[in-house]
Amino acid sequence: MGNRSRNIVGKDITRSVADALQYISYYHPPDYIRSLSQAYSREQSPAAKNAIGQILLNSRMAAFGRRPICQDTGLVVVFAKVGMDARIKSTASFADLVNEGVRQAYLDPDNPLRASIVADPLAGRVNTRDNTPAVVHVDLVQGNQIEITIAAKGGGSENKARFTTLNPSASVSDWVIDTVSTLGSGWCPPGLISVGIGGSAEKAMLLAKEAMNQPIDMAELIARGPTSAEEALRIELYERINALGIGAQGLGGLTTVVDVKVATYPTHAASKPVALIPQCAANRHLKFTLDGSGPITLEPPDLRAWPDLGTDELSPAGVRRVNLDALTKEETASWRCGETLLLSGKMLTGRDAAHKRMVELIDAGRPLPFDLKGRVIYYVGPVRAVRDEVVGPAGPTTSSRLDDFAEKVLAETGLFAVVGKAERGRAAIESIVRYKTPYLIAVGGAAYLISKSIKSARLIAFEDLGMEAVYEFDVQDMPVIMAVDVEGNSIHNSGPLEWRKRMAADSIARNIGV
Repeated sequence: MGNRSRNIVGKDITRSVADALQYISYYHPPDYIRSLSQAYSREQSPAAKNAIGQILLNSRMAAFGRRPICQDTGLVVVFAKVGMDARIKSTASFADLVNEGVRQAYLDPDNPLRASIVADPLAGRVNTRDNTPAVVHVDLVQGNQIEITIAAKGGGSENKARFTTLNPSASVSDWVIDTVSTLGSGWCPPGLISVGIGGSAEKAMLLAKEAMNQPIDMAELIARGPTSAEEALRIELYERINALGIGAQGLGGLTTVVDVKVATYPTHAASKPVALIPQCAANRHLKFTLDGSGPITLEPPDLRAWPDLGTDELSPAGVRRVNLDALTKEETASWRCGETLLLSGKMLTGRDAAHKRMVELIDAGRPLPFDLKGRVIYYVGPVRAVRDEVVGPAGPTTSSRLDDFAEKVLAETGLFAVVGKAERGRAAIESIVRYKTPYLIAVGGAAYLISKSIKSARLIAFEDLGMEAVYEFDVQDMPVIMAVDVEGNSIHNSGPLEWRKRMAADSIARNIGV
């Protein structure tokens, strides 16, 4: 007997999408928090443990403050399974209904989310200002309901997506490990790795993207054992990826991923398409069902599942306090790779677009609208402030995207230090050494926590760039880690190498469990 047809009002789709996007902007999935808390408890690398602790503390603060977990509030991706007996009552298309929900969520005055989407990606790259359009995938299925999985995917992890077509006899596991080992930490681990195998090129990517929204269940899978080739591969990849020693934020440690997802689909006999997509520490997604009774109602998660960590617990012994307003080259030369600094004083901000404009002005022989000599610049594009906030969540952006500008900016401006996220390339490190301008990192995934150390924010230049405009921040005890010192030592090289050796020697990779 077939399903009875059911009417679903278009505005309920829009409202539900908007509410879901607001919800996932400040609530981590509880399964991720449980897994990350377990990773924190067993972590032995002090730097990685501190980074995981900051992510957990940031998550708890964001949940209570109902402000974004991460300043990169993501590209919206929707997987909709529409029952063929469901009737959508609307004159707008399904994609338009979704996009109106995105627009309402990102422009919500109580919790505005950062608009990161640019139109005309080839040339103009003009921000759409409301984070539309979303990427929407629709499947027609049996039934009279609409099931929607909605995710907000950060650019740092999305940029690390990879695809290949292997020979049918080639090892998927070996390709994944080789690939993950070259991704660096710009995807903000600890998170998930999702692998799609089969179909065609685009199908493999879709498999991986959709699978990463499944519940985290690695602990249960290991406890009961695999019952399929896909499950066996998940466990193998989980153990092999963690054995790489990449660790939280690429600092070296026991946990790089809390889960690995694998999805497969029939493919051509001559092909083995394989897609890999990382999921960052923000890990924002939600599944809900519309049955015609109205928009969804979302209940807050039980915040008792979040560990109650304090900032004192996350302050390592021997932390060095730095006065940015009295900084000298002699002091920055004394900073050593891996040590924790607390920055206080004034710093400037600047991301990709700001650096591009700076270099254009330098090349044209024109003065910059601000003086960088003796200053520190922070690679950040914050969320807009609300109510009594000085600034919205303000976590670091992936620094490797700024590598192309490093030589010109460091040579021409007299910068004393830069702050960002993840590793730098060889040429950028050579520039860091040449101009004695050390590179520091803040923890990606701790945007709301970091914003609380910012005591004032003043627009300096390039207002038309929106979230990429240049600001002057006055910070107090902003936590950072020395990543590349003036001698070129990089914690993103030494940290994972050290922990890979330790795990190999102690057989930790076979026994860490979850």
